[in-house]
Amino acid sequence: MDYYNVAIVGAMGAVGKELAKILIERQFPIKSIKFLGTAANEGREVKFKDEIFYTEEACEGAFENVDIAFFCVEADISKILSPIAIKEGAVVIDNSSAFRMDDNVPLVVPEVNPKSLKNHKGLIANPNCSTIQMLVPLKPIHDKYNIKRIVVSTYQSVSGTGKNAIDELDEQTRYYADKKEIKHSVYPYQILFNALPHIDSFLDTGYTKEEMKMVNETHKILDEKIKVTSTTVRIPVFRGHSESVNIETELPFNIEEIKELLENFPGVTVLDKPEEKLYPMPLFSKNTNDVFVGRIRRDFTLENGLNIWIVADNLRKGAALNAVQIGESLIEQNLVRRQK
Repeated sequence: MDYYNVAIVGAMGAVGKELAKILIERQFPIKSIKFLGTAANEGREVKFKDEIFYTEEACEGAFENVDIAFFCVEADISKILSPIAIKEGAVVIDNSSAFRMDDNVPLVVPEVNPKSLKNHKGLIANPNCSTIQMLVPLKPIHDKYNIKRIVVSTYQSVSGTGKNAIDELDEQTRYYADKKEIKHSVYPYQILFNALPHIDSFLDTGYTKEEMKMVNETHKILDEKIKVTSTTVRIPVFRGHSESVNIETELPFNIEEIKELLENFPGVTVLDKPEEKLYPMPLFSKNTNDVFVGRIRRDFTLENGLNIWIVADNLRKGAALNAVQIGESLIEQNLVRRQK
């Protein structure tokens, strides 16, 4: 087996830490590893396997001899550092939104469109977390029955916003228990006991950027002919996104056939025994790799309508795991040029 020089940019963030864990769990073929971040984070201690590493500044020269660089940083930072990493010879797998809709950059969910990696020019984009978990189970349905329209409502955890949001929900919970005044700064309103129909900024159309990400990324990854509409909501859950997805297909289907398709598709676990109160929930998805699907039922208002409920760990399959799987697929397809 070939082994590769790897770097994690944004190693101290939630996704960066999760990615490091997954590299170990999946026995990614690592020859060497570097943990990169801001100058302010330089020299921080990181334990990886049984070794201690220290973070280095992500800057010119940091990517020399790096084969694969996993970027777990904000879009503005990716826009600055990705060209540097590519110039120095690394293949960049970027978790931010910076390059997702660039026609020259593959946007990849390995279970859905791995062949698009062949067109990469040193940069691959990791899709939005909500798009990833929706498209994995929709792929086999689309392949067999041809999806015409998708209506999706998301119920997204605060970890999708980052550590500050996790800390704020934790603080609000403690303040409520202590009968203290509940304060907020990350979101425009308190998130505890609330649901915010507002993720990312609003556009002139009335939709948010998050909602349009799901529309545009579905078109790029799965099929540009599918009609998609989305409503995204933030809820007071620490980890794990949920989605209610209504699908209209061109061809008629049998519900049992849908369940069988999903049960046999890689990366999907079907939890659909409502009589036993068994259905996907964020409580079940934490620290797991699969996308969980349940509440599979016909929509009787449409000729070929289907309702499903989808849950996944947004830090894993929605971000870090999908990025690692992209790296694995690159290696499998021999699309990484190893350096020294």
